[in-house]
Amino acid sequence: MSNKEQKQLILEGRKILRFDYTENREPTDQMRKIPQPPLVKEASSEEIVRLPRDFNSLKLNNDVLDIIYNRESHRIFTEESVTLLTLSFLLWATQGIKSIRGEKYATFRTVPSGGARHPFETYLIVRKIDGLKPGKYHYLPMKHELEYLGSDPDLDTKIGISLANQRWAVSANVVFYWSIVPYRGEWRYAEFAHRIMLIDIGHVCQNLYLACEAAGLGTCAIGAFSRENCDKLFELDGEEEFTILAAPVGSVPKK
Repeated sequence: MSNKEQKQLILEGRKILRFDYTENREPTDQMRKIPQPPLVKEASSEEIVRLPRDFNSLKLNNDVLDIIYNRESHRIFTEESVTLLTLSFLLWATQGIKSIRGEKYATFRTVPSGGARHPFETYLIVRKIDGLKPGKYHYLPMKHELEYLGSDPDLDTKIGISLANQRWAVSANVVFYWSIVPYRGEWRYAEFAHRIMLIDIGHVCQNLYLACEAAGLGTCAIGAFSRENCDKLFELDGEEEFTILAAPVGSVPKK
């Protein structure tokens, strides 16, 4: 890539950042009465794991000031295992559904999203979670379940390759991979959707940070990943659904 081409890409990126919603706009697909896309991606596997929800039994830090102050990125993980209930809490905290509006018009979740579009799907690579066999999973927020997508004898290598060979990530108990289904946002906001969706993934990841801090775990968001290799891990098409962010999660040394 030449310096000129790089500068052109930078300018195109800035257009998204400064997009003005009040400018004259063409009608969106929602305004055109085009049927909306599904709220979530349905299960494709028959192997379903029901997740526990008795979060009151978790030993969580409930001091909000302490959680916010001590929130930080962690890249050093211990060998201690993580319970299935704790993982369930992290999934609920980041994408849990509290209610559904209308005839599956929108979901209200534990994180905000422009127009309640929630364009993300959560995938996991589990390494060391009590009660779960290692492998690939997809979160089903409508029923708070996981579907098992299979395993791979070389999962650690696949994690490393997908996350640009950041070796520390391979020692995590579980790696969160978020994909984006752009049309969920585009249906309502068209060309303005992309700025909104980039903001929304920040809400999701920050909730993961705070939930990890409350549970005594650690995480670190990873933007420097190989999108193509991440997509291959979960058989995403790279066009209508593709990886947008990743975050390894693990037990951390005691302070």
